[in-house]
Amino acid sequence: MKLVHVVGARPNFMKVAPVLRAGQSIAGLIQVLVHTGQHYDPAMSDSFFQDLGLPAPDENLGVGSGSHAEQTARIMLAFEPVLDRHSPDWVVVYGDVNSTVACALVAVKKGIRIAHVEAGLRSRDRGMPEEINRILTDQLADLLLTPSRDGNDNLAAEGIPPARVRMVGNVMVDTLLRLRSVAAKRGMPERLGVKGADYAFVTLHRPSNVDDRDTLSELLGALEDLGSRMPVLFAVHPRTRRRIDEFGLTAPNGPVRLLDPLGYLETVNLVDGAALVLTDSGGLQEETTVLGVPCLTARPSTERPVTITEGTNRLVASRRVDINAAVTELLARRAGGSFQPGRPEGWDGHAGERVISALLESRTTVTATT
Repeated sequence: MKLVHVVGARPNFMKVAPVLRAGQSIAGLIQVLVHTGQHYDPAMSDSFFQDLGLPAPDENLGVGSGSHAEQTARIMLAFEPVLDRHSPDWVVVYGDVNSTVACALVAVKKGIRIAHVEAGLRSRDRGMPEEINRILTDQLADLLLTPSRDGNDNLAAEGIPPARVRMVGNVMVDTLLRLRSVAAKRGMPERLGVKGADYAFVTLHRPSNVDDRDTLSELLGALEDLGSRMPVLFAVHPRTRRRIDEFGLTAPNGPVRLLDPLGYLETVNLVDGAALVLTDSGGLQEETTVLGVPCLTARPSTERPVTITEGTNRLVASRRVDINAAVTELLARRAGGSFQPGRPEGWDGHAGERVISALLESRTTVTATT
């Protein structure tokens, strides 16, 4: 059996790594890694391959940036010859980026079966491009591999036959648990002078937060206020840095330190030691849940509600006053000892193995039941 794994952006890299590792020991299983190049900045891509111990991609499409339509179209045009060269049994797509839906569309048109890892997540906010990608990919996929039980429920409500759905758990958590001790050796808190102190770690990159001047100004103001309570380490996405400059905003300074994009291990090391995380990232919602770190997500909705009901996450409006109030409440709960997070089912470090098992078991069952 031959699998073509498709990745395109940083979150995909953490998800594919445990699946590739799990498949290495399976006799007769051929795996091909395709990187679409959706994240084309080496600071945002190459270092992650190194940190995760991923092999060099067998195919690198190098599509680069562009509007959603341009990028999706370029990925489709570049991916079709890849399928002609490799003739896989399955195309395995990950997450919810443009590469995910683009390659699924090409595969289904060519009659090649599709497995979607991280299926069934829903924010119910169609203003998020990722939500559209999730919905369309799940409708195209032959095998839908969910990270949590709410994913199964969402797919059932959308009429997906249960025979096509498997709850495998969270593959990103596999990578986190495997590399947590390695990340600790990076010594980032020491290098940044915050070892032994409470500090906040921040990432902000979503268009809804950084492409609107007023919203970005509110968030930067909230970081200034947070900096009066504790040191703030702000890993600044290139998009966010461009918008700060374009809008003529003043970046916070002093106790708010602006960092260049970080590698995966450096990020995990800093998140693991943080008193709190402020983010709009989907992946950090999951990682803070596993690490037991309080997380404030500056978004009106999340496709990962299990991080709220069972983990450390809570949603907060992207306004200065709301973030200040949420920080005050969170720190009070933490100081009072009432902060007691859990860990969702299947977030145990073995999801990659379950993905491979589901693919092997579905060689005949998926065809028979669809």
